[in-house]
Amino acid sequence: MDVKGKNFKKFLDRQQVFESQYDAKSMQKQHAKGKLTARERIDILFDEGTFEEIDAFVTPTKSDGGFGKIQQSYGDGVIIGHGQIMGRLAFSYAQDFNVMGGSLGSIHAAKISKIQDMALKMGAPIIGLIDSGGARIQEGVASLAGYAAIFYRNVQASGVIPQISVILGPAAGGAVYSPSITDFIFMANKTSYMFVTGPNVVKEVLNEDVTFDDLGGAEVHAKKSGVAQMVYEDEENTLMGVRKLISYLPANNLENPPEVDIDKKETKDIEEKLRDIAPDDPNKPYDVKDVIKLLVDKRSFYEIGELYAQNIVVGFGRIDGKVIGIIANQPKVLAGTLDINSSNKAARFIRFCDSFNIPLLTLEDVPGFLPGVDQEHDGIIRHGAKLLYAYADATVPKITVILRKSYGGAYCVMNSKNLGGDFNFAWPTAEIAVMGPEGAVAILYRKELAASKDPAGLKKELAAKYREEIANPYVADEKGFIDEVIDPATTRKKLKSAFLALENKYITNPTRKHGNIPL
Repeated sequence: MDVKGKNFKKFLDRQQVFESQYDAKSMQKQHAKGKLTARERIDILFDEGTFEEIDAFVTPTKSDGGFGKIQQSYGDGVIIGHGQIMGRLAFSYAQDFNVMGGSLGSIHAAKISKIQDMALKMGAPIIGLIDSGGARIQEGVASLAGYAAIFYRNVQASGVIPQISVILGPAAGGAVYSPSITDFIFMANKTSYMFVTGPNVVKEVLNEDVTFDDLGGAEVHAKKSGVAQMVYEDEENTLMGVRKLISYLPANNLENPPEVDIDKKETKDIEEKLRDIAPDDPNKPYDVKDVIKLLVDKRSFYEIGELYAQNIVVGFGRIDGKVIGIIANQPKVLAGTLDINSSNKAARFIRFCDSFNIPLLTLEDVPGFLPGVDQEHDGIIRHGAKLLYAYADATVPKITVILRKSYGGAYCVMNSKNLGGDFNFAWPTAEIAVMGPEGAVAILYRKELAASKDPAGLKKELAAKYREEIANPYVADEKGFIDEVIDPATTRKKLKSAFLALENKYITNPTRKHGNIPL
């Protein structure tokens, strides 16, 4: 056989060894846990036949510490590469739990760093599919240095390209910090978990018994901690959710979000149902999602963080095929008040949208900040200031519609005109004041109420007068603090016109290294 033939045989032999690493046994091990293999995940995430793998044949470093062998396999437990998602370029890495538990050694880390660098250089999203036991103990500090290199690149890419983490197994110890500084975290219910210290450490240090799911499962992070924004019941739907999210996002901070064609017959610009959504009784709740769905293109609303801080709703939608970010107080949960968790949730979403040129729509119905000793002691002042800061700092088009209540500091914070709102509208049901009518008259007419034979009746009468003379939206309209009181049925039409007027908005903040948001 000639030299050319020998070289080709070696090529084929390597391919055979490589493919044998992904045999039926390895697939069965993952499937038995309710999980997919790394390659199956890649196949679902990317458009069929578009993924191109890089560094498939690199091998791990050999252990020299004498604390266990390192499995000598091609790829070192992580698949990296690029492909198309809905016809658009994206980069990804997928950790392979069948190779040393997906543990991160120096070569494994170098591969992830390499694909991060490529994504940043090409200006395209990067998606990490995480399924790893954490740092590779046998490699010692080299493994820790590898994590630090990944974290550094996460920070450099922040606000430049979308970064998405998909937890599809364990993410423990230092491994959780890369996902936590990316833009969105997806988790698969019952098969993924995240924690800094695992159940064994909790047992040893605190003598508490806790399961993996109860300590750091998907439901814990979606409902309680707010670490994960999106949770699906299985891996396939989780990955399809990532594809859907990508459809709303620009490739990088220099592009605008992708537009889609819509069927004009499906969407009405005049929607009479909007007139009846906000009840006449200001204390009666309603679902703000009903408002959102009537304002955006049909089936276009994609909620973010649905299970966490439900007193505020955030997500992406489209108006005439153009992407917007939506922030809405939710009257049916805690009366729509702002608390620590909702302030953080909304502030982070606003800053993401501002980073990636996504216009903001705020739907306001907020009686104020949630009162209470716990909120004050836990720093509602500092956390509420994050929301204020995020709105004031954002330079994208910003529109607010006051649906009903807008009281006190919450009026200021929710993208008020003087905080930089570009267009501020109100429905006739809006109430704009320093505080609610009942609270206001209790202070202003304290002596009269104390002397009255019917204090409840007098308070009701005075509250109605306050609502009519002070809190009604026409006072704010006539003083120029809002741009217009509008017919609720015309809201979508008004928004289309306003966003169109703001398409070429351009402002610059003062020259500085960066602001100092109250973290």
